[in-house]
Amino acid sequence: MFLKMKRHFPLLVLALVLASCSEYQKVLKNEDVKAKYDLAEKKYNEGDFRRANRLYEQIAPKYVGKPQGERVLWFYSNSFYQIKNYNFAGYQFERFIKSYPKSDKIQEATFLGAKSYYMLSPAYSLDQTDTNKALAKLQNFINTYPDSEFFAEANIMAKELTNKKEKKALEIAKQFNKIGEFNYPILVSAVAALDNFVTDNPGSIYREEALYYKFEATSSIAFNSFETKKPQRLQDAKAAYANLKKYFPETRFAKKADNLMEKVEKEIEGLSK
Repeated sequence: MFLKMKRHFPLLVLALVLASCSEYQKVLKNEDVKAKYDLAEKKYNEGDFRRANRLYEQIAPKYVGKPQGERVLWFYSNSFYQIKNYNFAGYQFERFIKSYPKSDKIQEATFLGAKSYYMLSPAYSLDQTDTNKALAKLQNFINTYPDSEFFAEANIMAKELTNKKEKKALEIAKQFNKIGEFNYPILVSAVAALDNFVTDNPGSIYREEALYYKFEATSSIAFNSFETKKPQRLQDAKAAYANLKKYFPETRFAKKADNLMEKVEKEIEGLSK
């Protein structure tokens, strides 16, 4: 008996799936809004967010201004988030917030809307438009809901995005430094960019790296300067080294920095002779 049931079980499951598909297609194609509403909620509760989303897409305009409108738009927005369509999720959560500012779901909608843009944030080397948008929305959430259950997660995401932006800014400055090894205007741009980075991001995890590369850039400028300019520029390099050691006495760049500083000292010694 058990073996017979075991043999027929896959067929039973297939029959149920086909019946479910048939019901879904039937409701999807007809004009009965209430039937779509009921099935959408059923599919949502079952975790079938993709089908629920298609049904909510059809009925959402029909419920604008009606008592069920808030519920429909919430499920519609969240179904986009659940199927990882973060572009539409962010947009729909924004609509929900504007349409129902007094909703019990407003806090969660604000968080998930911000998180949707966080999920769209690309690698640091790419355009950071979505990162900026996500960071602004996360900061707004953090400022507005300091007691939220989502507060800690929002802070973690905001910090990650901040680090990503800092990484991009530092890499741009380092690129100036790399391509400007014997190019005075580009090296000056590198020093300026690194100075701006340190000033604008005082608590950055990349501060040590920025201070080292500033020392490297000022040294390159000094070594390749006219004799009349060298004394002051060598002193600038020496000051950059001192600044690195002041804030990071055990810097991970110690070996490279110390070797470079020896060359700076030799140049200074040579000038004095």
